[in-house]
Amino acid sequence: MMGQTRERRPTNIDMGSLFAYQFPLPAVTSILHRISGLIVFLMIPLLLWILDQSLSSLDSFEQLQECMSGFVAKFILWGTLSALFYHLIAGVKHLIMDMGIGEDLSGARVGAWIVLVLSIFTALLLGAWLW
Repeated sequence: MMGQTRERRPTNIDMGSLFAYQFPLPAVTSILHRISGLIVFLMIPLLLWILDQSLSSLDSFEQLQECMSGFVAKFILWGTLSALFYHLIAGVKHLIMDMGIGEDLSGARVGAWIVLVLSIFTALLLGAWLW
C-alpha cells in the first residue's frame, strides 16, 4: 500500500519543463494579469520622469517631444499602455468574479476570452493612436 501512495505523489517541476504543460486559458490570463501589473509597476518611475520633464519647461517639453517621436520610445510607451489596459480589463474581470459571476469553469473561460479580445482591441487602438 505504501508503494502505491508514493507513486501518486506529485513530482517536483523544474523550470525547464514548466513550459511543456498546457495551462487552461483562465490560468494564462491570470498569469498575464500578474505580469502586466509588474510591467506597469516597473514603468511608473519612467512615466513620472516623462511627466516631470513635460511640465518643467518649454525647452524640456520640446526635447521630450522629439525623443518620444522615435520608434523605440513609441514602442515602449505602447507596451506600457497596453499592459496597463490589460491589467485594468483583467482586474475588472477579477472584481466581477469576486461578486460571484463567472466563477464556474465555463464562466471563467468566457471571461478569459472577453479579456483577451478587449485587450487586443485596445492594444490595436493604442497602436493606431500612437503611430
